[in-house]
Amino acid sequence: MKQMVVPAMRTWDIFCSVIDNYGDVGVSWRLARSLAHEQGAQVRLWVDDLTAFQRIRPDIRPERAQQSCDGVTVCAWRPDMSAGRPADVVVEAFGCTLPEAYVADMVTRSPPPVWINLEYLSAETWVAAHHGLPSPHPRLPLTKYFFFPGYTEQTGGLLRERDLLMRRAHFVQHDVAAHWQSLGLPPPVPGEWRISLFAYENPALAELLDAWHASAEPVTLLVPEGRILPQVADWLGVPGLHACDAARRGALEVRVLPFASQDDYDRLLWACDLNFVRGEDSCVRAQWAARPLVWQAYPQAAAAHHDKLDALLAIYTASLESAAAQVLIGTWQRWNGVPGAPDMAACWAGWRAQRDVLGAHATVWQARLADHPGLVDTLVKFVESKRSQAV
Repeated sequence: MKQMVVPAMRTWDIFCSVIDNYGDVGVSWRLARSLAHEQGAQVRLWVDDLTAFQRIRPDIRPERAQQSCDGVTVCAWRPDMSAGRPADVVVEAFGCTLPEAYVADMVTRSPPPVWINLEYLSAETWVAAHHGLPSPHPRLPLTKYFFFPGYTEQTGGLLRERDLLMRRAHFVQHDVAAHWQSLGLPPPVPGEWRISLFAYENPALAELLDAWHASAEPVTLLVPEGRILPQVADWLGVPGLHACDAARRGALEVRVLPFASQDDYDRLLWACDLNFVRGEDSCVRAQWAARPLVWQAYPQAAAAHHDKLDALLAIYTASLESAAAQVLIGTWQRWNGVPGAPDMAACWAGWRAQRDVLGAHATVWQARLADHPGLVDTLVKFVESKRSQAV
């Protein structure tokens, strides 16, 4: 695949308003870093909650108005900020609203910046029809373009670093044992499940933990610090859980991990047999991990997120044999509160029976995704086409 390089003078401003704690800034940071490292771009990342950013990038200093991090200029997005000259390319991450003064300054540039609204990821069929559509400003001579990540070549593709799959392959071949040792765990015993759990609050959690507690094989559950911990503590009957805590109930051992950096979280996904993930960023990273996953969509009013769930299930299970597909569909639906889904005891019995099939499918799925261009290359190509039209 031919890879485009941004001219050295090309500058990018990416604006991120942190809504869901880490997902929005996680995607924005991956995008900014890839543009700087792989495309030679000069990138400023504007974030309105640097404390949240620090959780996934520990060297960020929230008190600083501006700092350099891994080739990206990270800026505090504050009401009184002065952004200076707008960049050649301006990205609104997930529909955040740009400062009015900044938009006014965009008009003074000739040609004006290419203005991108980076949308949320969805596998729904309507996405392809809306990808790339223009949205003229109602008063100013500016046009914003909707850019949708997606699973087909009619969309913007999925975010991944160019060396991601190579790094994963090296880790799986050489570093898994050392990873478990770094977490204070011995190598897995035959038949054991190592499962990561990163989730929003979930009514189905207790019955899932019950199923693991009664499992015929040992289950080691690795839970990074986050919103699901109080529920895990309630099930265990303890007042609270913190990083490095451990507890055992029946076949289930629970280990609480410190909140992980992005790179550490990738390694956890690569090492586990099954990953429970939430939202957008961790869902995509779990797919690149080539491990089976259970996805919890971001809950929306009137269960609107079930449409996103169904759309991803449809494409993810399209080539999966019927019995395994039914296990995966039932588990995802139960985990997302779809009425009529089987209970977690039945779901877990299905996972045990279909373990090898679901594992092989995850590998095939990752390879299929890798055949499509990545989001960064697709976005750069789109931007360059709009720049050439404006000149």
